[in-house]
Amino acid sequence: MPASRTHSLPRSAAVAAVVAAALGAGLLAGTSSASAAEVRIHDIQGTTRISPLAGQKVEGVPGIVTGIRTYGSSKGFWFQDAAPDDNAATSEGVFVFTSSNPTVAVGDSVTVSGTVSEYVPGGASGGNQSLTEISKPTVALVSSGNPVPAATVLNSRSVPDRYTPGGDTAAANSINGLTLQPKKYALDLYESLEGMNVRVGSSRVTTATDAYAELWVTVKPHENATRRGGSLYASYEDQNTGRLQIQSLIPTATEPFPTADVGDVVTSGAQGPLDYNSFGGYTLLANNSLTVKDNGLKPEVTRKQRKGELAVATYNVENLDPTDPQSKFDNLAAAVVDNLASPDIVALEEIQDNNGAKNDGTVDSSVTVKKFTDAIVAAGGPAYEARTIDPVDGKSGGEPGGNIRQVFLFNPDRVSFTDIPGGDATTATTVVGANGRANLSASPGRIDPSNAAWNASRVPLVGQFSFRGSKVFVIANHFSSKGGDFGLTSQFQPVPRSSETQRHLQAQAVNTFTKEILKADRHASVLALGDINDFDFSDTTKLVEAGGALYSGIRSLPKSERYTYDYQGNSQVLDQILVSPSIREDGFFFDSVHINSEFAAQNSDHDPQVIHFRP
Repeated sequence: MPASRTHSLPRSAAVAAVVAAALGAGLLAGTSSASAAEVRIHDIQGTTRISPLAGQKVEGVPGIVTGIRTYGSSKGFWFQDAAPDDNAATSEGVFVFTSSNPTVAVGDSVTVSGTVSEYVPGGASGGNQSLTEISKPTVALVSSGNPVPAATVLNSRSVPDRYTPGGDTAAANSINGLTLQPKKYALDLYESLEGMNVRVGSSRVTTATDAYAELWVTVKPHENATRRGGSLYASYEDQNTGRLQIQSLIPTATEPFPTADVGDVVTSGAQGPLDYNSFGGYTLLANNSLTVKDNGLKPEVTRKQRKGELAVATYNVENLDPTDPQSKFDNLAAAVVDNLASPDIVALEEIQDNNGAKNDGTVDSSVTVKKFTDAIVAAGGPAYEARTIDPVDGKSGGEPGGNIRQVFLFNPDRVSFTDIPGGDATTATTVVGANGRANLSASPGRIDPSNAAWNASRVPLVGQFSFRGSKVFVIANHFSSKGGDFGLTSQFQPVPRSSETQRHLQAQAVNTFTKEILKADRHASVLALGDINDFDFSDTTKLVEAGGALYSGIRSLPKSERYTYDYQGNSQVLDQILVSPSIREDGFFFDSVHINSEFAAQNSDHDPQVIHFRP
């Protein structure tokens, strides 16, 4: 069965928060009991995202059971009115939270009495929309074996191209109180179908099966399609309205959830109730068996660097530490050797200390690094040397105790590292300029470690290299994550992105340092690379690039190849390699090497990138 991630806050707290907010906005009529003669499911759902009957008791609400959930913390069933009204904005289905295994069956005609609730998956502070439901129910069986109300079909014709309306500025940009316009906005359409029986036909997978037995498909096969089958997230105004999460109501002990990669096709389609959860929003919970056609997607392999080319890569290896299985080291190493063609320099992100998440003050990562470089040699790769600076214990964010940091690997047969003493966790590396040449005061070094921009985050690691007599400066970054940002289906529109504030400060610090190098030597070869944790079109990227100091190399690729990460049906950029003007002007080869993000079996959740150029 899928691991339950839907209800992570006690229901009483979540319901109270939404009811209080709705009362403050004047959306609730009161708390009296509504008579059975007056109330149908569409009366409960209403024409906005908040039920006009939230907090009230209802009696004898009729409907046909369309789905049952018997696993996780959100046990219950969905039922739907067989006699709908003529208002497209009012859903005819609703979830009944029973807390224990329901005693009803699909096709049962029932009446339900209980309290109308608005439950916010993940808690009100997460910004999610709420799920209208009936709690503390009393269920009466009327008859069994009835036909389930016909499913509403979701496809490229029925789902609008516009994603969401803007929020009400008088209500903190919330869309909760706005009348639904299902023919105009995709989120309004999905909300107008909340709890109802819906269907998607044969659909392409846009995010692979994950550990929670869920995948994403698109009902719009031509919407921002990537070359390999995903849906590209190319701007804040184009969220890919055809994306939809699919889970199954059939417990995995009875029928395993299918394993699918991006580009595969759910040939069976999927039919069942439309739910809403905190990890992706609207989710089709399939009642039917799911079958998938494997379209044979393979991990990419980049080309070898040519004579005179320096190859530099970045790779987030996802919390690598010696307690990980040897197979993870071996698979990551094989990717460096085979898929990345053994780059001359590799900037790694998320290398943990020698005992991983054990929080005992250890900060040294030499065991982690050696285990990785040994695995690379065993895979047929070069004997990389490494340079890094250990962080201050507990100050770099990430998994507690892990002390993640960036690490340079380099092939000493191809490139040399310029070791300049003086770099440590708290000393700022500066640029020393003389006679039109730039040098670092310390290599490896760290950029402005006392800057508040790096609080609970990773200070950039900077190194000076030499290739065929030319200096190359590499800045390895791992900017702060998007943790705390609201999801695309948030009740607040446009979606607040609070995490940007810190990344903007980080971007400015890297830009300033790059400009110091270019001030000393305007022809300097500089690369700022790593897990930027933001999109190529974001303000973060614009701030790193400001003044023409740097240029994001991924923009040299066709749009359909610009991604390094796959999240909730969107192929998107998080990792980047940015280059100084001299590299851009002389030309370069750039490749985002898709080996992880599109696959159910991953060695990391990020794809690596590589650039070849002639310094």
